[in-house]
Amino acid sequence: MTVAQLEGIDFALAAYREEGVWALEEVAHDVLEDLDTFAAALRRFPGDFGALGLVAVDEDFFLMVRVAGPQVRLLLSDVTAAEEWELASSVVEHLGLPDPEDDDEPAPAGDLDILGDLGMSAMDLGALLDDEEEELYPDEILSEVARRLGFGALFDEAVGLSPA
Repeated sequence: MTVAQLEGIDFALAAYREEGVWALEEVAHDVLEDLDTFAAALRRFPGDFGALGLVAVDEDFFLMVRVAGPQVRLLLSDVTAAEEWELASSVVEHLGLPDPEDDDEPAPAGDLDILGDLGMSAMDLGALLDDEEEELYPDEILSEVARRLGFGALFDEAVGLSPA
């Protein structure tokens, strides 16, 4: 990952729940080189349902990575990010998708039901991603996700969002 790409990372966090209580920790940016390295770093966090990695890049796109044992589930908010960002490109490759073309429209890729068992359905997550009226930034979308899962205040404090 280039220095410019490292500097483009807005935040990288790991969220996990132990005995029903959410915890949130910052993840070192050097593990964001590619998906495999990031997933391996997430496995070190405890959790009743594995760990959820949340990464926002350049106020442009986000990545959710959920690991539980050997299982890795992914959601990339914008597949076209793979044109410019190595991390997004490694996700597209892992998903077995073709590389995006210059004229492709931004669209999510991966598992919209990544949070289904935690209380946010694929339909709700898809609607949040597709809300053109709001045109939310990645941190705002992830803040809403965190709120619905039960760790919104922790998330907002970690990324410096003011409460509404």
